[in-house]
Amino acid sequence: MVLPSYPQSSNRYRSLSGGSSNSAHHHSDFHRRQAIMRRNPFHPNLLASPSPLVTSGSSESESSERRLGAEYDRLFAPEDDDDRNENEQESTPFIPGDREQDQEHAKRLKRGFWTTAVRIIHRTKRRLFGEKADFKSRTMNLRGETTPIRSSFVPNVVRNQKYSVLTFIPQVLYEQFRFFFNMYFLIVALSQFIPALKVGFLFTYIAPLIFVLIVTMIKEAYDDFQRYVRDKEANSQKYDVLTEHGVVQIPSSKIRVGDLVIVHTNQRVPADGILLRTTEKGGASFVRTDQLDGETDWKLRRALSSCQALSSDRALLSMEARVYAEAPRKEIYEFVGTFQRGDDEQEPEPVSLENTMWSNCVVASGTCVLLIVYTGRETRAVMNTTHPRAKVGALDAELNFLSKLLFLFMLLMSVLMVSLRGYHGSWYVYLFRFILLFSSIIPISLRVNLDMGKTMYSWFMMRDGKIAGTVVRNSAIPEELGRVSYLLSDKTGTLTQNDMIFKKLHLGLISFSRDSLMNAKEYLRASYSMQPQSSGASSGAYSLDYDADVCRGVRDAIQALSLCHNVTPVLEDGARQYQASSPDEVALVKFAEVVGLVLENRTQASITLRNPNGSFEEYEILQVFPFTSERKRAGIIVKSLITGETTFYLKGADTVMLRILYHSDWLSEECDNMAREGLRTLVIAKRVMADEEYAAWLVRYKEAQTKILNRTTAVQAVVDSLEVDMRLLALTGVEDRLQQGVPQALEMLRNAGVRVWMLTGDKVDTAICVARASKLVNRSQAIRIIQGTQAVGEIRSQLADCSSLRDLFLVVDGTVLEVCLKECRNDFFRTASEASSVAVCRCSPTQKAQVVRMLKAYVPSKRTCAIGDGGNDVSMITAADVGIGIVGKEGKQASLAADFSIMQFSFITRLLLWHGRNAYKRSARLSQFVIHRGLIISIIQAAFSAIVYFAAIPIYTGWLMVGYATYYTMFPVFSLVLDSDVDEEIALTYPELYKELQKGRSLSYKTFLIWVMKAVYQGAAIMILAILFFEDSLLRIVSITFTSLIVTELLMVLFEVHHVTRWMTVSEIVSAVIYLFSILLLPTYFDTLFMFTFAFWWRVLVIVMFSVLPVYVAKIIHRRFSPPVYAKLNNVV
Repeated sequence: MVLPSYPQSSNRYRSLSGGSSNSAHHHSDFHRRQAIMRRNPFHPNLLASPSPLVTSGSSESESSERRLGAEYDRLFAPEDDDDRNENEQESTPFIPGDREQDQEHAKRLKRGFWTTAVRIIHRTKRRLFGEKADFKSRTMNLRGETTPIRSSFVPNVVRNQKYSVLTFIPQVLYEQFRFFFNMYFLIVALSQFIPALKVGFLFTYIAPLIFVLIVTMIKEAYDDFQRYVRDKEANSQKYDVLTEHGVVQIPSSKIRVGDLVIVHTNQRVPADGILLRTTEKGGASFVRTDQLDGETDWKLRRALSSCQALSSDRALLSMEARVYAEAPRKEIYEFVGTFQRGDDEQEPEPVSLENTMWSNCVVASGTCVLLIVYTGRETRAVMNTTHPRAKVGALDAELNFLSKLLFLFMLLMSVLMVSLRGYHGSWYVYLFRFILLFSSIIPISLRVNLDMGKTMYSWFMMRDGKIAGTVVRNSAIPEELGRVSYLLSDKTGTLTQNDMIFKKLHLGLISFSRDSLMNAKEYLRASYSMQPQSSGASSGAYSLDYDADVCRGVRDAIQALSLCHNVTPVLEDGARQYQASSPDEVALVKFAEVVGLVLENRTQASITLRNPNGSFEEYEILQVFPFTSERKRAGIIVKSLITGETTFYLKGADTVMLRILYHSDWLSEECDNMAREGLRTLVIAKRVMADEEYAAWLVRYKEAQTKILNRTTAVQAVVDSLEVDMRLLALTGVEDRLQQGVPQALEMLRNAGVRVWMLTGDKVDTAICVARASKLVNRSQAIRIIQGTQAVGEIRSQLADCSSLRDLFLVVDGTVLEVCLKECRNDFFRTASEASSVAVCRCSPTQKAQVVRMLKAYVPSKRTCAIGDGGNDVSMITAADVGIGIVGKEGKQASLAADFSIMQFSFITRLLLWHGRNAYKRSARLSQFVIHRGLIISIIQAAFSAIVYFAAIPIYTGWLMVGYATYYTMFPVFSLVLDSDVDEEIALTYPELYKELQKGRSLSYKTFLIWVMKAVYQGAAIMILAILFFEDSLLRIVSITFTSLIVTELLMVLFEVHHVTRWMTVSEIVSAVIYLFSILLLPTYFDTLFMFTFAFWWRVLVIVMFSVLPVYVAKIIHRRFSPPVYAKLNNVV
C-alpha cells in the first residue's frame, strides 16, 4: 500500500528529509503513519513529512502544498499551548502487540486523564473569570499569514458585560455578602432553621434580605443587559474585507489579525490597524478620536507610501511585504512598527502613530484600507478602558461606623437581658435568641433607601433646566457635593473658554497689537513688493515708506505662522474651516489669513499658501515634529518649490525656547509683559539648512526611526540635534477669554467657604492676571509669590511668613511645587490649606494629581473637588473625592472620567449650593429616620421581654415585622427625599449657608445620640403605658402597641419635615389606609373586634401623645432659643 502525499503545513511542525537508508526505520514509520491515519487522516504528523515512498513533486505542487498547509493552520491549528503539546505527544502513536508500548501507553493514558482534567478546569476558569493577557509582538504579510499563527490571537469581540449567565448569581451574591452586615442578616435568617434558635416565622427574617437581594439583582441584571445589547450591536456591525476572492462582508467579531479591512467615511474602526491606502488625495485621511481619547479635533493619519503608490487595492494581495508590530500596550500616542517590502533591499519603512487607526475611532474623510494588527482585548481602546475606583462618600463611611455602634449596642442589650435572666441552663442559646430579637436595630433597608434616594437626587440634577446638559456618572456620591471644602480647578477651558484670540505679535524691532493689525498687513504687502522682479533684476523696487528689515521680519514671522502647525483647511458647507489639535494653532493661522497670507491647502506632502499678491507659494513638507507635553514645542522642515530653500521652523513655550535661543535682548522681558496682560505666549524661530546638511541629518533620522528598541529616545535625540543656531523670529500672544459667569461663580464659592485652587501650566504672571480678572483674588487680598528657587530653607522661610496672613492668595511655580512635594510637604500644605485661594503655575498633569492626593491626606476630614475639561485633567479628577468634568473644546475625556459632567464652570454653584445641599441634608435625615425606625421597635421588644421575666419571646411576628419596614412606613419615610430646609432662592442668595454643611453636623455623633434617645424614650413609653395602664391581654397589647408605633412613625415624619408636600400627604394617607386594611386581612395578629371600638382608639391616642408630644415640644423650644441659620432666613422662629 502506498500512502498518499499530504501537503506540508507550516514550519512549526516537524519536517523530515527524504528517504532513509534504514529499511526497518521505514517499516516502523510506515506502520506508525497507518495508525495515525486510522484515527485522524489530517493529523499534523502526516502533514509534517511526506511518505518515504513518494518523491517530491514539482515547484508548482510545492506552492500548492504551502497554500494548503496555510489553510490547515487556519482551520485546524491548536487553540492553545495545551493542544499543541497533545499533538506532540501523539507523534509516537500506540501500536497494539508491542509490550513496551503497552506499558508506555498505560502511563500516557493516566497522564492524559489528569492533563485533560486540568485543561478543562483551565478553560472553564478562563471563560468564567477571564485570563491574564500574554501580549506578544507579531509579524504578518498582506495575505493574512502571521507569526505567531492567527488562531493564537484573541478574537475581535467587544465584551463589556460584568457577568455571564453562569457567574451572575454567584458574583452578585459575593458582592453583597462580602459586606459584614449583609452576611450578618444572612446568618440571622439561616439561624431560624435551627429549632432551638427559632424566635418567629422564617419569612420574617428571610423576606427583608430577599427583598434587598432581588432589588440589587434586578438593577445589576438591567445594567448588564444594556451592556450586552450594546456589545451585540458592535459585534454584529458589518465590514468589508479584501480577500483573494474579492471583497466580502463579515461581522466585526469575525475580523482577525492580518485581515485587510476597508473602512468607509463615518464608519467606526473595528480594530487597531495600520493605514495602507486611502482614497484621499496625497494619502492622508482624517479620523475622529473623541470616543478614544475624548478630543473632538480631527487627527491626520497617513497611508504607507509603498502601499499608497499601488494602482489598486487588490494589488496589495500580490505585494510581497512583511509588517512588524510591537506587542500591544496601552499608550494611544505611541506605536513602533516597520514595513519591509520583500523585493526591497533598502532599509524598512518606519511605521509610527501617524500611520495607525485605533479601534473606536471614526474615519472622517475618504475610504481607508487597514491591515489589522490588534484585535479584542489587545486593542488600545480596550486596554485603556479601566473601571474607575469605587468612591465611598463621607456619609457612607460615617453610617458604616454608626452601624457598628448599633451592632455593639445590640450585643450589650442582649448580654444585659441574659444577665438579668441569669446565666443558668443554655444561656448561650438565649443570648443568640435575644440577638435575633434585637436584629432590627441594624436596619437592613438602610442601604436600599439610601441608594434609591441617591438615584432620585441624581435624576433631579439631570432634569434641572438651569444647568442643562448635566450628567451624573456616579450616582453613589451626590451628597458629597454638599460638603466640598476645597475646589481644585484647571484654567484653560475650565475658567476660560479655550477660544483663542490673537492679540499681539512682537518682532523685537516692532510690535503689532490687535488694534494695529492693518499695519502688519501693510508691512507684509510691502515685503512682497520688495521681492526681485521676474525680469531678473538684482534688486527690486523697494517701497520708500517701510523699512526693509522690518518688512522682511514681518514676512518671515507670518510665513512661520502659516507653515509651522498641524492645521488642515477643510470645506464645510462651502466655507473654509480649520481642523487642528489645538485652538492656539487655529488662532495663529487665522491671524496670518487676516494679514494676507492664506493657508489654501495642506496634504501629506505639501502646503500651499496664497500671498497678498494673489499668487501661490508651494512648499514640500519634508518632516513634521508634532507638539508633545514633554517637549512643549513643535517643528516642521519644509522646502520652498520656488526658491529651493530648506527651512526648519520651530515654535514652543518660552521656558524651553529660552534655553534653545541662547541670546536675546528682548524675549524674556516681553514674555513677562504679555503674561501680565494675561496672554498665552509662543516663541517662533527658524533655521535655514543646506541640502547636504539635511541629507546627512535624514540618514541619522531614518536610522533612529527604524529602531525597535528605544525608538522614541533615539528619534528625540536626532531631532534635538537640529535645534541649534536658531534665529528668533517673533513672540506671539493670544488671549483665552473667561467663560461667562466665572467671576460671579468664584465669588459665590468664596462666600460659601470653598477654598479654590487654580492649577495651570501657564506662567506666574498670566495666572495672576487671570485670577484677578476672574475674581479668584480680590483687591484687598494679600498676594505672596514663591518662585524661582529650589532651596528648601528659603521655601520654608517664605511659607512660614505666609502662614501669619489671614486672607492669603498663595502663588507657587512648578519648580517650587516639586521641592515642596518632596522636601517640605507639611510646611506647604499647612500654609496652602489655610489660604483663601492658591495658584499653582507651570503644573504638569502628574503634579495636579499629586497635589489632590496629598491635600486629601493632609486634611482627611475635608472633602476635595477637582474640575477640568481636558485629558490632562483626568488624573486630578479621578484622584479627588468628587470629580467634575466640563464638556469643552478639548473633548469629552475629562467629562467621561468624572463623577459629574457639566457644560460650563458657572453651573458648579447651583450644583454645590442647591443640589449638593439637598442631597446631603436629605440623605442624613433619611438615614437617621431609618435608624430610628429600627431602634424603636427593638426597644419595644426589650421592654416586653423585661416585663415577661426576660423571656426571649417576640412580641411582633410574621407580616407585622415585614410590613413595619416596608409598606406601613416606607412611603412616608422615603418622601423625605423631597424635603428642603430652605428654598432655592435663599440657598443661592446666601451661599454662606453652605459653611454649615462643611462641618458635617447634619449627621454626627450628637445627632445620632439624639435620635437614639428619641427611640429609647418612645419605645419604652409605648410599651410601658400599654402594659401598666390599659391591658393585660397579649393580643390586645400587640394591637395597641403596634398601632401606636405606626401612628408615632407617621407623625414623626410630619413633625420633622420642613415643608409638607403633596407627595408626603398622599404617602401618609396611603400608609394609614394600608394599615387599616391589613387589620381586616390579618385577623390572627390583632384583636379585630376590640380595634374597632372607641376604647381602643382613645388608648392609642393617649399613648401616642405621651410618645410624640414631648419630642415635638423639645424641638419647638430648641428652635426658639437656638434656631438654625436657615430658620432665621425663612422667618421661622
